[in-house]
Amino acid sequence: MGLGKLVVVKKVLVFQHVPYEILGTLDPLLRRGGYRVRYINFGREPASTLDIDTEKYDGLIVLGGPMNVDMTTEYPHLDTEVRMIRRMMAQGAPVLGICLGAQLIAKSLGAPVRKNPEKEIGWYDITLTDAGKADPVMGHLQDTRRIFEWHSDTYDLPEGAVHLASSPTCANQAFRYGDNVYGFQFHMEVDGPLVERWLNTPVYKAEIEATNGRIDPDVIRRDTREHIDQLNVLSEQVFDSFLDLMGRVNRTVQIGSM
Repeated sequence: MGLGKLVVVKKVLVFQHVPYEILGTLDPLLRRGGYRVRYINFGREPASTLDIDTEKYDGLIVLGGPMNVDMTTEYPHLDTEVRMIRRMMAQGAPVLGICLGAQLIAKSLGAPVRKNPEKEIGWYDITLTDAGKADPVMGHLQDTRRIFEWHSDTYDLPEGAVHLASSPTCANQAFRYGDNVYGFQFHMEVDGPLVERWLNTPVYKAEIEATNGRIDPDVIRRDTREHIDQLNVLSEQVFDSFLDLMGRVNRTVQIGSM
């Protein structure tokens, strides 16, 4: 009987809804951590009812998108996602939701998603609650930081969730459920080129134009130049801490061989 080696690779699911909402600065962190990433591109298969064996994955990241979580007639995959999110949470896997992803987690936990009193597009002050300051993931923000936003909807805080952050125009900016499920209403994953890409995406350009000048893309560009470097440092700290929940290094285990 001899001993062999088996490398157990960490695997993460990523739910993507549109081609222009991507992992952004999360992508190099996942690559550096040695994760094998499986994308489920619901934008290509909006009617998907696939049944994923979630036990094969060490975590789930749910990205953003322009649709509302209750638009299930037009986007049947939203029901599929809620089912998969609940399954991942039940098995104790870390789950991160960004913008629409956070709203889908909230819905999965029974909380309503509705229109925010004000559309937030651009850079906004995000302030941590006391629980947020003590949180191992969100605590890197320390107090109030300027973070990038792009959303019209918001969610009620799910029952049993910990409120982590707010802004003057959106009360529920981040929450944690249990020890390893996080919802971020804001976009820490953006870099400068991604912000510019969104500003030039037709559906998002039309959304800004519909504000009749209240939101100015040139102001967003100016603010991006001012704040993006700080955000990218923060995002690496925050996402690094989230990835710690899944484990960083591929495990090598000894196995018996004849």
